[in-house]
Formats: sequence, structure tokens, C-alpha cells
Amino acid sequence: MEALFEAERAQLPLWLPVGLLTGIAAWFFLPDETAWTGFLFLAGAAALGFVALAPGTRWGRAFALFGLAAALGCGLIWWRAEQAAAPRFEREQLLQVSATVESVQTLAADEAVRLVVRPHGENMPVRLRVNVEREKMPEGLVAGATISLRAWIMPPAPMSVPGGYDFSRTAWFQQIGGTGRALDIAVTAAPAGQSLSARIATWRQRLSAHIRTTLGDGAEGGIAAALATGDQFGIPEADAEAMRRSGLAHLLSVSGLHLTAVVGAVMLLTLKLLALSPLLALRFRLILIAAGAGALAGVAYTLLTGAEVPTVRSCIAALLVLLGIALGREALTLRLVAVAALVVLLLWPESLPGASFQMSFAAIVAIIALHENPRVQAWVSRREEIWPMRLGRFLFGLVLTGLAVEIALMPIALFHFHKAGLYGALANVIAIPLTTFVIMPLEALALLFDTVGLGAPFWWLTGQALAFLLRLAHATAAAPGAVALLPAMPAAAFGLMMAGGLWICLWRTRWRLWGMLPVAAGALWALLTAAPDLIVTGDGRHLALRTDDGRLAILRSRAGDYVRDTLAEAGGAEPDFLDLETLPEASCSDALCVATLERGGRRWRLLATRSRHIVAWPEMISACAEADIVVADRNLPRGCSPRWLRADRAFLRQTGGLSIVLGDPPAVATVAARVGGHPWAAR
Repeated sequence: MEALFEAERAQLPLWLPVGLLTGIAAWFFLPDETAWTGFLFLAGAAALGFVALAPGTRWGRAFALFGLAAALGCGLIWWRAEQAAAPRFEREQLLQVSATVESVQTLAADEAVRLVVRPHGENMPVRLRVNVEREKMPEGLVAGATISLRAWIMPPAPMSVPGGYDFSRTAWFQQIGGTGRALDIAVTAAPAGQSLSARIATWRQRLSAHIRTTLGDGAEGGIAAALATGDQFGIPEADAEAMRRSGLAHLLSVSGLHLTAVVGAVMLLTLKLLALSPLLALRFRLILIAAGAGALAGVAYTLLTGAEVPTVRSCIAALLVLLGIALGREALTLRLVAVAALVVLLLWPESLPGASFQMSFAAIVAIIALHENPRVQAWVSRREEIWPMRLGRFLFGLVLTGLAVEIALMPIALFHFHKAGLYGALANVIAIPLTTFVIMPLEALALLFDTVGLGAPFWWLTGQALAFLLRLAHATAAAPGAVALLPAMPAAAFGLMMAGGLWICLWRTRWRLWGMLPVAAGALWALLTAAPDLIVTGDGRHLALRTDDGRLAILRSRAGDYVRDTLAEAGGAEPDFLDLETLPEASCSDALCVATLERGGRRWRLLATRSRHIVAWPEMISACAEADIVVADRNLPRGCSPRWLRADRAFLRQTGGLSIVLGDPPAVATVAARVGGHPWAAR
């Protein structure tokens, strides 16, 4: 053991942030305070035990520090969750309130604007999130303005089905105590004495509006605004879905790629302009001045785009790279990523379970680990050769990097979104250079020349380039077999794949190959996880039934796109639903639906309410007695006794949404089991 750790001594510091994220992940994964306390004791005991059992050894110190980091991570996120506690609404209500606007975002898909406001008054939530229809938008609605608001407010939406998106968790840490839609809104006072953050939010809003006005409210304007300000809400849903299915969605989220382009461009321009002066070139280290200019540009771009976690992480990494350049050191290393991860996890530990954090760090770790491999370096390093060979070597490196990133991101995409693009590596060979070297420089020139009224030609070119990017995304997304679909996978299977991936990327010697075992085990576990036969939302209004050919049939044909997408993702299927009432094995009235299906060697009979129509109790009790499973969006009479499961409003209030596999024996997964005793759990 000592020999192994001696050979890997340069890699040991990389495991410090891994220990920290292990503790944070354990807090999110474990169900309640008893388990969290047990983990803290276990991690602390492990640290002390390794110090006692292996004193003076490198491996003993390494394991002890890992245990301490894990305990710190668990304690840190627990403390952060307690600090974020704030009042929140527990039921729907009509609210009349005065509030201060914190942010304004345009929602292109809904023809609305999303506000985050700070309500005034006692016992009010710290923040509310409210959607305002465009025709109700008053003049002067900007960050910092005071408004009078009448709105229908609901509690933050919990996870609707097992494995779905949990907005209530995000809302807890952002101290958003309610969401809803505005009925009436008026600006009562213009911003006065805006803070720096409010001014930046106003600049973002105005810049986004200017870009969308110039390029139009379509996808081109939305993507251009996202690249400049980080505001993705102006992108139509169909185009955003095409970007996701084609593996190009990372281009819409401001992170390392965009920050590198901005910092690199500013640094290069500064260096070239200053080098025109022989006096400056001879007397000063221009690389230091250029690095300083690049750092200022990176910080400004980070603030302008909203200082989201991926951007902050990328900014920290960029600053470390610039510091390394200034000191004459090799800057782009895994140690740099480890420092950036430590900073982000210490400041924002709640960002760990988010797809944004995981994808940004997984991508950069995969890229650096790949290019630190001696064999890869030998293949892609520059050398004196004819230009076709140089071009081929460059393209080979780009495709290889794209494949590494796709492999690293696929488990994350499947875990969070239940789908992953399979052709992303090839699409990115075109999309990344197009975005970095064409679209972003053209947009920057357009904004620069807009100051003197000459930006129109550059905006036209930007629009053409964005249109080509969109055509590429739609063509890739529409290709046969472009998307892999998977139902909700167990969190432990995802954890095994991530742990194995880190083991492979962070070690240098041959024992890194042992990481293939947990990766393979996690992948096999995920693939063998049975797709649910029945999915029920937490309110009991919507359900999806898997047919014999693997498609999903939905109970209520008028269900909205959000409900359809949620049910399809949980079932690992496309959202092209059949109507339950059209199935030959189903029979529906205005009030009820009955369906039968063969699963697990037996016949199951399902009964579900499908409208607000009142069903006479004797009729309901009789129908329940003939059913194995009853699902209802209301409280059922006590006499309703199905043979196996009664999921009415009272039951679902305790369990949340359900995912049911009708095997032998049948298995039920619940939202309540996923959320456990975390503070944002529904009470």
C-alpha cells in the first residue's frame, strides 16, 4: 500500500475535493438526521483509525484526510441547509403584496416574463417566483423596482415522480417560498440607489432585450442572448430540446468554453496591441499585463452572465490558469480543477446534486485526464509536418476529446434527464469551433459597432451562423438512434459510475484500471433496472401505463407538455403518448377509467379517476372491490378496498408520486423515500 501511494504521491491532493463531495453527496443520499449523524461519526472514526493504525505512512495520512474531508462536507451542507431555512407557503392562496424585484427573465416558450421578488411584510418568504404574461407587463419593470402584486401562489413544487426534477430542493437553498402567476401587477416606485447586483441584473435584462430585438424573438435571438448574458429563457422549447438531443446543450450554458473564448480573445488583443509599441515591448512583461486584462474580462463576463456556478467555477479556473501563465508554470492541470472544485464546494455545497455542476466538472476532468495521457500527447502534439497531416491530427484530437466528454457526460445526462445524445461527439466537432471562433467574435463585434450604429452587418452574419448551428442541432437530433432513453436509475448505480470514473481519471498508474469495475457494475445495474409499468404523479391526477409494446398511455389526454415530459422521462420513453381510453384493454367513462394488463405472471386490473365528476359511493366501492390498484385525485370512502394498492389523495400526500413495477413480487418506489427527511420535504 505504501509503495502504491508513493508512486501516486503527486495525485493524492486531487482526492481532497473528492472527499468533500463524498460527504456532501452522503448528506443528500442518506434519509434523515440519524443517518447523517452516523455518517459524521463514521467518517471521523475512520480518520482517527487510520492515524492510529498507520502512523507515519503516506497512505494512512491520505485516508485520514479523506475521512476528515468527508465529515467536513457532510457537516457543511447540513449547516448550509439549516442556514437556508426560511418561511414558505404550505398551501395555495391568493396573495396581495408589495415587493422589490430582484431579477427579470424572459420565457419565450410561455410568452411570459419570470420575476424573482422580495415581498415586504412580516412572516413572508424571503423570495417569491412569479410568472407574468407579457400583455400584463407594466412599464419600468426592472430589477430594483418596487411593485404591487396580486398573484395566485403555490408552494414550491416537489418532485412529481420518483427520479424527477425536485424544484423544492432548489427553492429551499435559494429561499424561494412560493411560486405562481401574477393576476395584476403595477410598478409603484422606480429603482432608487440600486446595489451593484441590481445594476448588473438591469444591464443583463437590457442587453438581452437589445439582442433579441435585433435578431428577433426566435431561437437565433435567444441563443445570442444566452451567449452574452447567460439568459436561456428566450430560447423556444423545440429548439432547446433539439440542442439537448444533439448533445449541444452545453453551448447554451455559459461555462468554460465561453469564458475561455472571452479571456483568450481579450488577452490576445491586449498583447498584440501593446506589442505595437517597441517601448512597451522592451520595458514591460506584456504577458502579465495581457493576463491582467484577461482576468478583468473574465470576472466582468462572469458577473454579467449572472455568476452561476458553472461560470464561477470556470472563472476561478481561468484566474488560476492566468496566474500559472504569469508565474511561468504549466497551468491547465487536474490540480487546477481540484482547487476550483474545492472553492465551489466550500462556498456552494448545495450545487453538487445539480446537473450543471456535475457536467461542467466531469467534462473538464475528462478532457485534462485524456490529454495528460502520454500516448494521447504523442498523437496530438504539434510537430513539423505537411498541413493535411496537421489538420488530420487536429481533427483526430477534437473527435477523441469529444468522445471522452460524451462518455463522461452520458451517465449524468441519463441520471438527470433520462436521455442522452449519441452523436454529440461528431456534432461538437463542428459546433464548438463554430461557436468559439465565429459566433461569439461576430456577436462581440456587433455589440461593439452598435455603439456607433454600424452593427447591422455583423448581426446579419451572427444570425446566419446561429441559423446554421440550429440546422445542425435539428439534423443531429432527428437522425435515427440519436437519443438513448433510460428510466430513472438508482442513485447508488449513478454513484458507482461516478466513483469509477474519478478513479480512472485521477490516478496515473495501472491500478486506475480497477475503476472499470464500479463503472461496469453501475452501468449494468442501471441497464437492468426495470422500466416502471405504472407512473403516478403526486397529486393523483395523472398517470402513465406502459403497454405491451413499450409505449406509454396517458390517463388524461389534455395533460400539458410539462406533465407529459415528466412522465416520459420517468418511464424512459418518448413523449408520444397513447390515450388510455383508446387501448383495447381499457374502458373509460367521463369519471373513471378501467384497464387490465398482464405483468409478472398475473392479470392486474387498474381503476383511476380522470375528472372532477362525482362518483356515487356505492358505485365507487363496488368498482374498488373489483380492482387491484386504485388511483384517485380525491379522498376515497373507507369502503374502497382494492386487492393490492389504494393510492388516493390521503395516501399520495404521504408518499408523493409513485413508480410501480408489476413484477413478481411487485415493487413501488415513492418520492417520499427519495426525499427522506430533508428539510424541503413536504410536510
